[in-house]
Amino acid sequence: MSLSALRLLIEQRFPDATPLTHRTAEPVATGIPGLDKILPGGGLPRARLTVWLPKGGATAILTAAAQKAVASGERAAWIDGLGCISGPYWKEGPLLVRPTSRKTALRGTEELLRCGGFALVVLSGVEPDATETVRLSRAAREGGGAFVALTPHAAMASLRLTSSILPRGYDWEPSPFGEPAQVRRARILVHAHSLGWSAKTELLLPVSQHALRTALDSGIIDRRGVLAGPRKKITWESAE
Repeated sequence: MSLSALRLLIEQRFPDATPLTHRTAEPVATGIPGLDKILPGGGLPRARLTVWLPKGGATAILTAAAQKAVASGERAAWIDGLGCISGPYWKEGPLLVRPTSRKTALRGTEELLRCGGFALVVLSGVEPDATETVRLSRAAREGGGAFVALTPHAAMASLRLTSSILPRGYDWEPSPFGEPAQVRRARILVHAHSLGWSAKTELLLPVSQHALRTALDSGIIDRRGVLAGPRKKITWESAE
């Protein structure tokens, strides 16, 4: 679908979106005190590119950051290039966008960044090349929102983050037989790097459980790719 469809979606869901005053606004807090403490200014920098090398925990932390932005009265959007982000908190909270191609993912990300109505925009599942990174960084500067790309390529990034789950970092809830049954918490190591500066911290994060819809549920879309009954095909949509 063309960019006009994405613009219409933004106008319908966020009719009062206005450019952020990023020169005076505080960084976007993640809502995780241990992480905000080591980040410059106490959060993700606005109008700049942050690159996050995902080795474990990145999705959970950035989901919390998106929810924190919405809870603070701002807006957040996640461009899910692989279509693998799920959870019940996207319906009324951050905007989750699932593009159908790499091209539309990058153009949609640029549009969301440049519109100025989002405090945080996250891009996952797509690897921008050098020219595309320049365009997205310029759009973030114009719109004033924090831009985080989950990618191993750190070119032009003002802030670089790496996260990984520590060995034996899972805290398990035992079964009635005393065996590990369900993860309760995970210990994650986060490294933050910038020009001439670095810091790290360990985070102990709770693990939430939610049931995914399956084909066995009557009247619900088959997540294996088969639609339950006639359904209008659209390219950009918010997650249910």
